[in-house]
Amino acid sequence: MASLYDFSVGSYVQLLGGVAGFLDKGLNHLTANKVDLNEVVETRLFPDMLPFRFQVQSVAHHSLGAIEALKSGTFLPPSGMEPHDYAGLQKLVADTTATLQKMKPEEVNALEGRDVFFEIRGNKLPFTAEGFIQSFSMQNFYFHATTAYDILRMKGVPLGKRDFMGRMKMKM
Repeated sequence: MASLYDFSVGSYVQLLGGVAGFLDKGLNHLTANKVDLNEVVETRLFPDMLPFRFQVQSVAHHSLGAIEALKSGTFLPPSGMEPHDYAGLQKLVADTTATLQKMKPEEVNALEGRDVFFEIRGNKLPFTAEGFIQSFSMQNFYFHATTAYDILRMKGVPLGKRDFMGRMKMKM
């Protein structure tokens, strides 16, 4: 049976590797085709959706931020995010990955069963640590990673499913 560490940090690190890879591939394609990176950072799939910048920032917020919420007991929607440029988004993903990779399984597994509240607009939605990761954090994490990927595809970056998935945990 997978532990809290395995299904949270293990999954986050795998997909963050995919995000880092498709950001790198995007940078190479966009600069080779003289596409304005500042325009890409502000691109939205639809007018009522938040831009590429927010999508990548939310990948960090719903991974490292989720583990931090398990520790503190409270998860808040993202706010006050600095306006990262493309390079800043790449650094954010790298820093998030590095921080998660430093976490020890026993440190994360010790958070099992803890109460976590998602606070939004005066409401407190109660979760256990496992329920929060499995039914809220992970879905948001994948949604925002997928949306960032889709924006780069929309901009013509030649990406495929393997670019999204990151390094798989194959049997050796």
